[in-house]
Amino acid sequence: MNVNKGVVWSIFWFLTTPSIAQIVHPKASPSSQVVQEIGLSKIKIDYSRPSAKGRKVMGALVPYGRIWRVGANESTKITMATDIMVLGHVLPKGTYALYAFPQEKEWEIAFHTNTGHWGDGRTEYSPAEDAFRVSIEAEKLPYHQETFLIAFDSITHNSANLNLVWERTKITIPITVDTRAAMEMEIAKQLAAHPTAQTYYEAGRYLQEQGMDLRQALTYLRKALELGGDTYYFHRVKSLLEADLGNYADAIQSAQKSLELANSLKKDEFVRMNQQNISRWQGLLPKK
Repeated sequence: MNVNKGVVWSIFWFLTTPSIAQIVHPKASPSSQVVQEIGLSKIKIDYSRPSAKGRKVMGALVPYGRIWRVGANESTKITMATDIMVLGHVLPKGTYALYAFPQEKEWEIAFHTNTGHWGDGRTEYSPAEDAFRVSIEAEKLPYHQETFLIAFDSITHNSANLNLVWERTKITIPITVDTRAAMEMEIAKQLAAHPTAQTYYEAGRYLQEQGMDLRQALTYLRKALELGGDTYYFHRVKSLLEADLGNYADAIQSAQKSLELANSLKKDEFVRMNQQNISRWQGLLPKK
């Protein structure tokens, strides 16, 4: 049998030569992920977090008048499960690169459709690929933020603020979502199927929280109690609706029932909340 000596030598070298290993080391700007629910929507942000480490950041490490990747390493990505609104601009669901163009007093924030650039894509970035840009006033902070931070704040069913914070600068990007339309469809769908006591409770609670159609919400809570029996949290939301409608005597009666049921189950938080409401509503009763 003829054996190719070159092939034999190659196999021998492969089997006997130590593998070239790379040391796994900690990153100077570690990666991070922020996931936030807003109403029925969800937003995820993937970014890396550089630290100041004694360096001047704004206007130096992050130059003014030039594109910045909003973090370090690869470009920062923002992903939405549903459409969102940013200062009147619709951003369709999907994934975008988040870029900034900082100035001392005002920043431009770009939601960019091309997510393939490494870093800030400075030589390849094209404004034509922006979904849109918004201008945000830069806020000066009274404290030092050492490590770059992206975080959500002021979260409601319909909105949240997306904050970019580093050194003594904070950029607040207001985001809104159309939770109301989605919830109206969801409530109608569930009530048209096989609604339970919990279905009616959740529909009524949502309307109460949003200050919408309060009389219909009260009808839902009464139906929940009819189907589900006495439940401390059913009676609590019913009391809130009655108070919202100005029926303080009824609200006190419902809150007292909620308090008694909560107390029997050692739900101390609900006991305290009902006590506080009863005290407040008693002061709103018509004077005799």
